[in-house]
Amino acid sequence: MQSKTIIAAIAVVFAGAASAQEVVRIGYAGPLSGQSAHLGKDTQSGVRLAVEDLNAKGFKINGKPVKFEMVAEDDAGDPKQGTAAAQKLVDTKVNGVVGHHNSGTSIPASKIYFDAGIPQISASATSPVYTNQGFNTTFRVVANDNKLGSSLGKYATQKLGAKRIAVIDDRTAYGQGVAAEFVKEAKKGAGVQIVDKQFTTDKATDFNAILTAIRAKNPDLVFFGGMDSVGGPLLRQMKALGIKAKLMGGDGLCTEAMPKLAGGADDVVCAEAGGVTPEQEKKLVDFATRFKKRYGYEVQIYAPYAYDAVMTMAHAMANAKSADPAKYLPYLKQVKYDGISGVIAFDAKGDIKDGALTLFGFKGDKKARIEVVK
Repeated sequence: MQSKTIIAAIAVVFAGAASAQEVVRIGYAGPLSGQSAHLGKDTQSGVRLAVEDLNAKGFKINGKPVKFEMVAEDDAGDPKQGTAAAQKLVDTKVNGVVGHHNSGTSIPASKIYFDAGIPQISASATSPVYTNQGFNTTFRVVANDNKLGSSLGKYATQKLGAKRIAVIDDRTAYGQGVAAEFVKEAKKGAGVQIVDKQFTTDKATDFNAILTAIRAKNPDLVFFGGMDSVGGPLLRQMKALGIKAKLMGGDGLCTEAMPKLAGGADDVVCAEAGGVTPEQEKKLVDFATRFKKRYGYEVQIYAPYAYDAVMTMAHAMANAKSADPAKYLPYLKQVKYDGISGVIAFDAKGDIKDGALTLFGFKGDKKARIEVVK
């Protein structure tokens, strides 16, 4: 009887030790439903893969193995739903957040995380407003629209020789922001005219009226600020109306889904807010291979950056010897992490230092890299 009591006591001790393992919750918020769900799920999968890798290697904080968990919330790409999703993650007491996906959701959500003192790293939000609010909890691992739009403006006028440019945006924070930066830079080109400016919405499907107006201006390039779910059908209708201009856009058009959505994207030039130089190429290829094996589909665009965001957060926690947001936040500001997408370090605003971007075209149904711009 006594031996049974001893065994039971030992079991309780071991059970208590097992249950004492610290759980680190990484929140993810993005569009898991709606038109951009394929992009939101891509980013979510990057977060999940990082969490699985950290657990597989027995990642330690302050000498003790911890268990990472992902907590995901769907914001549907809608600002109101985005703030609701952010509040849910705060109420769940997550240790950090990767997200949101869109600038329009990341910006209002960032105030909620700031008030709660929870670090937020976006793997895809590019609006300068996001990091210009003075919130010390706000970070991103990709270049912002200032660089994205201006680089596209230079390429359009200096390399493609565009002279007559029409501009369309979807009225979102991202779409308007990248279009504005593109126009600012494109206007510097000799003899360049912005022949028309039109706008649509991020849920539109019929572009006949605006494209008919644009066709009358005979542009040689159309710039679209928005996502592939709108840009794809837009390009289909451009072709149907006989508009032979190239279509240019930011990272929202730079997805593996774009050729299918557009019925062919050989006339598209886009830029991805991130850049992998040739010496880092193997890391990205290896990641893409593992990703497809794990999920059964190709990386769309943001998964590697989401993966790096989680790893950067974990690296800061290890340096701080704590997953407490208040304790590891100062270390996140000083972090230097060699990730899949390059070395990640942040400036005083939370923008990535020396942020790169990559210009792409399409050949058949695959993206083809043109060049990396630092």
